[in-house]
Amino acid sequence: MDLETHRPAWKTWLAFAVIYFVWGSTFLAIRVGVHEVPPLIFAALRFLTAGLVLYGWMIAHGEPSPSAREWLSAFLLGVLIFVLDYGMLFWAEQRVPSGIAAVMMATIPVFMALSEIVFLRTQRLTLRLSLALLVGIAGVVVLMSPGLKLGGAPIDRLGAAALVFAAISWSLSSAVSRKVPLPQSKVMSSGTQMVAGGTLLVLTAAALGEFQDFHPRAVSRGVWFALLYLIVAGSIVGFTAYVWLIHHESPTKVGTYAYVNPVVAVLVGYFLGGESLGLRTVLGTLLVLVSVLVITTARLGKAAPERRAVAASTAR
Repeated sequence: MDLETHRPAWKTWLAFAVIYFVWGSTFLAIRVGVHEVPPLIFAALRFLTAGLVLYGWMIAHGEPSPSAREWLSAFLLGVLIFVLDYGMLFWAEQRVPSGIAAVMMATIPVFMALSEIVFLRTQRLTLRLSLALLVGIAGVVVLMSPGLKLGGAPIDRLGAAALVFAAISWSLSSAVSRKVPLPQSKVMSSGTQMVAGGTLLVLTAAALGEFQDFHPRAVSRGVWFALLYLIVAGSIVGFTAYVWLIHHESPTKVGTYAYVNPVVAVLVGYFLGGESLGLRTVLGTLLVLVSVLVITTARLGKAAPERRAVAASTAR
């Protein structure tokens, strides 16, 4: 008898609820934190703590520590994912609403498709893909352009540029992660990357002088709660739910969080964060999500979506 067919449905629903709603809500928690704590320090506190927990948990359960080559790979990915991608995201959320930041980060598949076409040569530029890329770019233009009379102010250009840079950096990290040696265990790989990335964030924050402006006693209780939420719910619980799902459901199903998270982030930002929800935001979000949907469904049957989802789970 196949025990998988008798898996309780509530476990699946709960795991999907976590990666849909918890990961979607982390963008507002980031925004709350970076208004009192320097962004790179806040990111470092989140990822270094979560990474040490995951790494320590795996070591305690007999998983061997990564080799020197695997640690080197983790630090390389730590630069691309945590310093350049999440460092930029945390910094940008000082200037850009959390919901819009989530929508901008949803363009990652757009840049991944471009990198696969231009650099990896693993994807052909079909008519469908061309239209999807144009729609995604149009969504970003709608959010940024002051010339479009859609109501509401366009997002801060410097913040938007940082988010585009972050999305490009993530797409590059996804390509690099296919070429470098990493631990076989997804949990150990994730924990190792978070430890490496958190360490690099600490060093970068120190180099940029962020610790001079950081006074822990002046930080409000709400910000510490936001950090705890990001560490426990966003990184540890979210990743655990993701790993469980990827072993019990198809990568295509699990990857649907890429469409849901931005919508959740926009709604959470509106209802809980007091962020605006005008025609500009709605139209830009729809265009980006249509683009992401077309691009990701065009890749069904390839291994890339699963690897991409695994990488994404590291940080959400």
